[in-house]
Amino acid sequence: MTNYKPPFSITANILSLVGQIGERLGMLKIANAMAVVPELRRGNRIKTIQASLAIEGNKP
Repeated sequence: MTNYKPPFSITANILSLVGQIGERLGMLKIANAMAVVPELRRGNRIKTIQASLAIEGNKP
């Protein structure tokens, strides 16, 4: 197995492209996480207010 040579060679261009792909994937993950957060916060705030009103015996 020591004589195995892969059918490709790693070049500076390939490394650069792989780095760019990684950066863009990171940006997409951040953008998706930021898009969901405000909706979750609003929903959780509404649930909290409803729960507080229910504990106090008030209707929303």
